[in-house]
Amino acid sequence: MDVIPVIDLKGGAVVRARLGRRETYAPIETPLAATSAPLDVVAGLLALYPFRAIYAADLDAIERRGDHGAVLRALGAAFPGVEFWIDAGVADATEAKARLRACGRQIVVLGSESLKDEATLSELKSEARAILSLDFKGDRFLGPPAILATPALWPARVIAMTLNRVGADAGPDFDRLASLRRPAGAALYAAGGVRGPDDLAALARAGVRGALVATALHDGRLTASDLAAVRA
Repeated sequence: MDVIPVIDLKGGAVVRARLGRRETYAPIETPLAATSAPLDVVAGLLALYPFRAIYAADLDAIERRGDHGAVLRALGAAFPGVEFWIDAGVADATEAKARLRACGRQIVVLGSESLKDEATLSELKSEARAILSLDFKGDRFLGPPAILATPALWPARVIAMTLNRVGADAGPDFDRLASLRRPAGAALYAAGGVRGPDDLAALARAGVRGALVATALHDGRLTASDLAAVRA
């Protein structure tokens, strides 16, 4: 089981995400870092555990209100051993390919809520540095319906992002995860609702490759020993 910490970037700070209500997100207060500055928060996460990958959601870019390109480049330079999964609101294949060229070894997340259509997936299906995020809010899929309806177009790694469970202490959306039709060999990652080690164990039993986590790390409900145990 891979545990991928999440940092949500807004206005130059890492913010505490809850329920997908981005207008309410405020700079994070966490025992892992003295400030909400991205460099401080990532350093705190890595002091807790040597994570191999970190998911970064550039909320300003997703909402077309600027971007954190300089911040993300600084993170990549400061932590060269970390693979950053970056969701910056990519809309189409042209934009995705430009980001792939610009970000070197980092990963481009294709968020369904930002994609214009399924054609981007057709062009990037074999791209190892592209990950699809299937975004949901409640029972509603966010994005072109053809993306959800055509798993044959999905890349090798897929995130099931349940925004209304983010920071909600509600547990993962096991029904949603079970309902997704995956291509053979596709790795599924759960995002939203992980409360602690019991949820990680249940996700592993369900055949989920990994989980994106934020709140449980900052609140101390996932410890270094918990993280080492699920990697064993």
